[in-house]
Amino acid sequence: MELKWLEDFVSLANTRSFSRSAQERNVTQPAFSRRIRQLELWLGTDLIDRSTYPTTLTSSGQSFRSVAEEFITGMYRQRDEFRGARSRAGASIRFSALHTLSLTFFPKWLREMESALGPLNTRMMPGNLHDCVESLTEGDCDFLLCYGHDQVPILLDPALYPSVTLARDRLLLVATPEEARRFPGDDANPLRLLAYTADCLLGRVVDQIMERINGRCRLEVFYENPMAEALKAMALEGHGAAWLPESAIPRELATGALTPVGDADFVSPLDVRLYRSLRKTKPPVIGVWSYISARPSAPVPPLVGRSSHS
Repeated sequence: MELKWLEDFVSLANTRSFSRSAQERNVTQPAFSRRIRQLELWLGTDLIDRSTYPTTLTSSGQSFRSVAEEFITGMYRQRDEFRGARSRAGASIRFSALHTLSLTFFPKWLREMESALGPLNTRMMPGNLHDCVESLTEGDCDFLLCYGHDQVPILLDPALYPSVTLARDRLLLVATPEEARRFPGDDANPLRLLAYTADCLLGRVVDQIMERINGRCRLEVFYENPMAEALKAMALEGHGAAWLPESAIPRELATGALTPVGDADFVSPLDVRLYRSLRKTKPPVIGVWSYISARPSAPVPPLVGRSSHS
């Protein structure tokens, strides 16, 4: 049982539409339908009459609706009490962030914030994009720090979750010099690819690059991991080539431990974006957002100096 299943069910009972509830809950419709089915399997009964349109509840669904609503209300009330006690001890700003950005970008950026605003009490919750977005929409964090790409949209309502671009980055295909010599590879000796899993944002950006370079090199996936830092470690050990954010490998590029592979078509721009929930109005959150929003609208600087590969 997961609390979000109950929230999904209550949303569906209100909208009477799988598609509208999926949009409201910031998930795809197939994923939303699976979660409703998981709730039904856990309860051992059908809650939804799928033979009608608009969607209606079965008799079991009608009786369970009030139970679900009372349970959700009680859980959030208790959570608010616990969090209220914690916030009285010291208000903190809660960030959810992609693992790589929590390691490579956040520490330096936080120093910049504190130089302008004074010491900030912060809490970091790293995770994958799905979990980070869910944390923002469900009120578990104040800010979401993630990569952005124009062709890989993040399904957040800008009226509720505005964003600002904090920095520019690039996604580069890199490998050790020895592995790079295998480029472009062929059927008999493909270039080994250390790939992101299909459900992460950087994996979807790589898909865009792969479409653009189709046929120009022979790549074969040898390893998958959703974390850029894990792919970086594998690449440094000579296990293959990986698309990595340039900001995550400045020393490796400078020393030659990793070298870019391919030309400009193998490179993709990335934004580093900060999303805020407008439902969060505590003074430290407002202070950070006001400082960022008040910055001059000059071009956003790159995270690192550009290499000769361009």
